Amino acid sequence: MTQQVPSTEPELAGVRNFRDVGGLPTADGRRVRHGVLFRSGHLAHATEDDAAFLASLGLHTIFDFRNAADQRLEGPDVALPGVRNVNLPLSDPADGAEFWTMVRDGDLGQLRGILADGKGAARMTASYRTIVKERTAEHSRVLHALVEDSVPALMHCAAGKDRAGISIAVTLLAVGVERDAIVADYLESNAKHRRYKVRRSGSAESAYTPEVMELLSPLFDARAEYLQAAFDSIEETWGGVDTYLEQGLSLTPGHRERLRERLLD
Repeated sequence: MTQQVPSTEPELAGVRNFRDVGGLPTADGRRVRHGVLFRSGHLAHATEDDAAFLASLGLHTIFDFRNAADQRLEGPDVALPGVRNVNLPLSDPADGAEFWTMVRDGDLGQLRGILADGKGAARMTASYRTIVKERTAEHSRVLHALVEDSVPALMHCAAGKDRAGISIAVTLLAVGVERDAIVADYLESNAKHRRYKVRRSGSAESAYTPEVMELLSPLFDARAEYLQAAFDSIEETWGGVDTYLEQGLSLTPGHRERLRERLLD
């Protein structure tokens, strides 16, 4: 039996961007059930109290979309008793390693070279398209796991914004949540208390100047146009959501109905 939890958001000391996705409306008037689908940033820095709260949710599965480089940087998730942890990297472990080294350690000239003049936003848009188009096997595995037994579930990546954001969006599309509601939930990651803490080498004066933070902002913002790029990729590649779910993710109408039974009121 799924445990019902309050819809009020907890204050977690070591976990960023945590929230219950419950309450979002579907096109046919239903809502996502509270206490069955959660999203967050990584759990590597969860405090003892954070871990106790997470353990109280009755989670069946945690889907960790980080790659090996992320895990080396942040560490493994805190272990929660009786909870299955499934690691499904949504970007190649080597992809962008040099890029992220420059983000964290590069000087102003390097950052200008890779991020200025719209390059940062263009990189994000391209990555959202790629994750949708090339990671169908991973998204199919997540949704089939939810159909079978993996709820309540928590999905996370590093910041809980991009890879987790796309995976949550795909899940919500599959159960018929209104597109505007999916976007609104995604944009919640912009709240100050949710945002990923950028780690930069050097002194605060040189590492976090206004120009540096402006250059970095496309990488750490949740922008509607990024998620729209993922939706556009679905339309361009499969012609629509239903075909994407059926052909791309191997979800039959029966699977989708079972998923709705598990996730919706």
